[in-house]
Amino acid sequence: MPDSAPVSAPASAPAPAPSAQRPASDRPSGPLSPAGLFRHATRLLLAKDMDGWIALCADDVLVEFPFAPPGYPTKLVGRAALADYLGDYTEHIDLRDIPHLKIHLTDAADTVIAEMRATGRIVATGDPYDLSYIVVVTARNGRITHYRDYWNPLAVPASMNAAKSSPTEPTAP
Repeated sequence: MPDSAPVSAPASAPAPAPSAQRPASDRPSGPLSPAGLFRHATRLLLAKDMDGWIALCADDVLVEFPFAPPGYPTKLVGRAALADYLGDYTEHIDLRDIPHLKIHLTDAADTVIAEMRATGRIVATGDPYDLSYIVVVTARNGRITHYRDYWNPLAVPASMNAAKSSPTEPTAP
């Protein structure tokens, strides 16, 4: 049976504390199921706690983006590669809500499939961000070991692509 409760950020969330410094009541106790781990990961994304999200992954995590367009990676191997990839995420996307989330259990106890929609804004332009995803997640020993994200590159606003590929310093006329 799918788990379909949306995940939302508080209306005026304060800056998140690093995961290691969070109050005990904010941290999950013990290893989570793959579904629980994914739900916790979405809360960390909404809190803009990328370090906390990365900490949910195994050292040798494999992250795949089968539909990544040219210029985007199709595969990341290891937590360090993932940290490098996500390092500037919050500078480009201000994720504000996950109004739709369904987590489907599979025949493999360590794997779930999530359908989700994420909304927010593109930081550089203020344009809306509204993207649907299908994610296949495998977790062992309370850590994400394989994350396959079937995001739709055709739905990414042109402003996001321009912001991600534009230089950070202005060019001289």
